[in-house]
Amino acid sequence: MEPEATRRPAGVAESSRASRGWWDRNADDYQVEHGTFLGDDRFVWGPEGLDEVEAELLGPAEELTGKNVLEIGAGAAQCSRWLAAQGARPVALDLSHRQLQHALRIGTKGVALVEADAGALPFGDGTFDLACSAYGALPFVADPVRVLREVRRVLRPGGRFVFSVTHPIRWAFPDEPGPEGLSVSASYFDRTPYVEQDEDGRAVYVEHHRTVGDRVRDVVAAGFRLVDLVEPEWPSWNSQVWGGWSPLRGNLIPGSAIFVCERDERDG
Repeated sequence: MEPEATRRPAGVAESSRASRGWWDRNADDYQVEHGTFLGDDRFVWGPEGLDEVEAELLGPAEELTGKNVLEIGAGAAQCSRWLAAQGARPVALDLSHRQLQHALRIGTKGVALVEADAGALPFGDGTFDLACSAYGALPFVADPVRVLREVRRVLRPGGRFVFSVTHPIRWAFPDEPGPEGLSVSASYFDRTPYVEQDEDGRAVYVEHHRTVGDRVRDVVAAGFRLVDLVEPEWPSWNSQVWGGWSPLRGNLIPGSAIFVCERDERDG
């Protein structure tokens, strides 16, 4: 029986449980469908194909050598594998056991794997120089400030956290790649979560909406300084359709938002 799609509240525990179950069930199909685009050792920030090689949002590649880097919502650890190739010491963290099994299948040379919830990171204070998350965790958590505070805690003063999420404006449009996805169908200001639930009303997938302003306030509330907000344009070379992301829509409205945040150097 297909899950019922609805809009209703979903708290921290329900959202976490739904995300773990959904990614465990769908990891195989996800890697088959998107593995070629993601590659085994590329660092891609989103469906547009913005690559860290060009973007350097974590800093120049040559400056990554020796850095301790935490990747949150790592999936099969493609980004961490790229970081390891630059000489960094990445830790790939994910809630989904099955996603991390795919990381093991591809290979983990130079990459440590950790299965944990982003809202309760199992690391000491100031463990990492950098942290990153490409569409990992934050779109699916009910309390993003809790996650951001945890990331800030495990970063050293001066450390940088870069994360990408679905661009908030997409919430107002149908999740369709064609012309039907170009007309506003919902309120941008409605924060009610999107939930897919089974016949007993249990959530099996949850996605949370934050406006651009909400995301900025979350970053600041967690104690970060917002350095940049990147909205990648759709490149001419990318003909990929990925869910609701497509060249048609990508040439008209943004699909991803990338937040570049730093913990203050003077922050003890």
